[in-house]
Amino acid sequence: MKGNNIKTGIFSGSFNPVHIGHLALANYLCEFEGLDEIWFLVTPHNPLKQRGELAGDSIRFRLVEKAIAGYPRFVASDFEFRLPRPSYTIDTLDALQADYPGRSFYFILGADNWETLFRWKEYRRLMAQYNLLIYPRVGYSAAVPEGYPNIRTVDAPLIEISSTFIRRALEHGKDIRFFLPAGLYETCLQVYGHKK
Repeated sequence: MKGNNIKTGIFSGSFNPVHIGHLALANYLCEFEGLDEIWFLVTPHNPLKQRGELAGDSIRFRLVEKAIAGYPRFVASDFEFRLPRPSYTIDTLDALQADYPGRSFYFILGADNWETLFRWKEYRRLMAQYNLLIYPRVGYSAAVPEGYPNIRTVDAPLIEISSTFIRRALEHGKDIRFFLPAGLYETCLQVYGHKK
């Protein structure tokens, strides 16, 4: 997609693995919230999470590529793979803005992460400088304080599926193919399935 002021959603995460909840939310944001495209930014390591169960960077990136194939408004991005580690959202957004000045970036985060934003690097500047889209999660507040017209909560359907649930189910031999994007079940079974 070319041109100026392209509204680009940044959906950052480990995608360990990517599942239908990720795709449904991204699809909703494009079709109902005015975004031109969504970049699935596969992160190599979240500083607030343990590495233990994280599949390899290239494996998770390939799964995202395969999951979004055929939908022109989705892009798989390995942008953070080239940045210093661990990855911090403010550094990533600064680098994206410098490299792609013709785009308006909208960072997508769940209400669970919104509640812990105060723990993020330079969170005050993040809130003041960048567009944030918060999607609701059961049991978490998505309330936005006054004075931040660049931050809003989206009224997306709640799909309570997590990558942790996917991994645990695969480890226990459950056939959960319908929770995964088409064509990913066998690969995910090999990567995350029960290890003998």
